[in-house]
Amino acid sequence: MDYVFCVRSVRSGEFSNEPGATHFLAVPENSGRTEPGQAIRKRDWVAAVLEEASSGDHPGEAKGDIVFYVHGFNNSRQVMLERHRKIRAGLERNGFEGVVISFDWPSADSALNYLEDRTDAKQTAFRLVDEGIRSFAALQTPSCRINMHVLAHSMGCYVVREAFDDADDRPAVAAQSWSVSQIMFVAADVSQSSLNGDNPKSSSLYRHCVRLTNYYNPLDNVLSIANVKRVGVAPRAGRVGLPDAPPGKAVDLYCGAYYRAHEDDFDLDPITSAHRFYFDDPRFLEDVFHCVNGQLDRHEFPTRLPTDQGNLALRP
Repeated sequence: MDYVFCVRSVRSGEFSNEPGATHFLAVPENSGRTEPGQAIRKRDWVAAVLEEASSGDHPGEAKGDIVFYVHGFNNSRQVMLERHRKIRAGLERNGFEGVVISFDWPSADSALNYLEDRTDAKQTAFRLVDEGIRSFAALQTPSCRINMHVLAHSMGCYVVREAFDDADDRPAVAAQSWSVSQIMFVAADVSQSSLNGDNPKSSSLYRHCVRLTNYYNPLDNVLSIANVKRVGVAPRAGRVGLPDAPPGKAVDLYCGAYYRAHEDDFDLDPITSAHRFYFDDPRFLEDVFHCVNGQLDRHEFPTRLPTDQGNLALRP
């Protein structure tokens, strides 16, 4: 079973590309996309997720991991679910015993909807924290130690940043203790400068996580400011990396040399391959596993090498 919480509206019995109510979905393995009929009660959905996430060795003790996947723009329901399953399979190959959840926000399946998608992303971002992460944080007890992590791609990183920022602006949420362990930004469609530690847009991100890892690729044409959709848009963190002197809990992981060495291995559209290859790459998914697993220092991952720029690179 795959678990998704979806904030798309329903029209004529199908999920649309517009914001709507939250639906908690249990998607059968043989289903190729999400459907409104897969919705179950939130209480049952949370219980099922916790059961699958838990890997406690003793009766009455629960421990494990939940990875929230947040997709980018121009993602259909089919693409979202396909990538969800690739992430899950890649983590499980490396020994992951937790559960992957997808946050499905209303993203159109046309690149022409970029700006509309960005507006929809902001409108629905808050529910990632309010109805997702915070629901599990509230269940944390001494006998239930479930670590939560966020893996966001492209505009999904914008969704996460806005969600965390908005949550801290709402007294009812800000008054409660909540956090995640690892935040992993992949091909992040957010400005480089916004990830400064003193930038008010991202201060909540750093305050509510143990570590933020930024995977970036200078060959990513989708994030190029030369793209007509991005005239006047600042350089993106998923293409140029984190700003100089990022916070101590931030890790910049350069993926350009790795992609250049392996780009012929990916059966993808060459125009978007550098932006999308991560989901099909075992080395990247192994690195994500080490992030989630939390057993190694950031500099000791077997998937990484130091660079002459003072940061880390995905090992070719």
